[in-house]
Amino acid sequence: MAGQSKKVFVGMSGGVDSSVSAALLKARGFDVTGVFIKVWQPDWMECAWREDRLDAMRVAARIGIPFVTLDLEEEYKREVVDYMIAEYKAGRTPNPDVMCNRHVKFGGFLDWALAQGADFVATGHYARVEGCDASSTATGSRARLLAGRDEGKDQSYFLWQVSAERLARVLFPVGDMEKPAVRALAERFKLPNARKRDSQGLCFVGNVDMKEFLGHYLPATRGDVLDSSGAIIGHHDGAIFLTLGERRGFSISVKTANDAPYYIVARDVERNTVTVAHGSVGEGSSNAIVTGAEKTSFDLGDVSWVGGLPVAGAAYHARIRHLGELLPCALPSVGRDHARVEFDAPLVISPGQSVVIYEGEECLGGGILV
Repeated sequence: MAGQSKKVFVGMSGGVDSSVSAALLKARGFDVTGVFIKVWQPDWMECAWREDRLDAMRVAARIGIPFVTLDLEEEYKREVVDYMIAEYKAGRTPNPDVMCNRHVKFGGFLDWALAQGADFVATGHYARVEGCDASSTATGSRARLLAGRDEGKDQSYFLWQVSAERLARVLFPVGDMEKPAVRALAERFKLPNARKRDSQGLCFVGNVDMKEFLGHYLPATRGDVLDSSGAIIGHHDGAIFLTLGERRGFSISVKTANDAPYYIVARDVERNTVTVAHGSVGEGSSNAIVTGAEKTSFDLGDVSWVGGLPVAGAAYHARIRHLGELLPCALPSVGRDHARVEFDAPLVISPGQSVVIYEGEECLGGGILV
């Protein structure tokens, strides 16, 4: 894709993927500006954003592009952190990265960039957009969201709430590449962060254990672990920190002759209890599923379809977690604000999780389990 002097603002996190994205766009003739998005970070955490910003500035200097800092602390705190805490407090299992993409990267950042005269924004996501033409502003085009070429890095699961209209203004320069090739380009461009390790954890905030993070805002209260008969067989540090299907995060004090692992099959946040059962929680018909918590049919709310509505009753695939198995499914009913998804094999899905629908390599959208 040749830039033809189109103006693009690149969200630069200080990592390799966004840095290579900026370098590629500059090499292809785009008018590139690097943007470091400053988000809220708790005062009890070691400050990482200043070093990340410095890395991004060094890359911008190396490839010769302007660099600015965009403060989106308020949006991030309200739409990502507060949402996440409220969902866990209600006994649900949210996905903060989905909200970060919707409200921060392709919400506040995109709106700001367009107001500055940008034709596009770009990020280092491993995903692809079709229907976005650099020779036009892509206004009115029907952008399609596709999985990243690198199956082990694909991030389309986190982008299902970004509309086609917004995606038409988005470029993913590394989405058609595999990670080793991106690393090689970083070396070729002589980027100062070429060997920087990938970041993990909560979107933007970085490496932090979710239970530790939530523990600063939600009290850890010891509760009972129950078996299927209701007998107390162990304890945990808070039902709000646990989710269906987990086999860790609780202790069993009443031992039995059956040493098979226990899995959480029910939660009662008000009573602060979890119920466990023996078995294995699988994601497909080839796995043994015997916990008793599995279902084949689920209701979805807060749905968002990237293009138009999927066809009710048609065969699709779905993911219930990032990089999870693509599971055969159908949508018996589908609307603008709700849907029902039916899987071929029983599963465990926690309320609050994102269920994302695919047709081949195209991400059609999805919903949140009610």
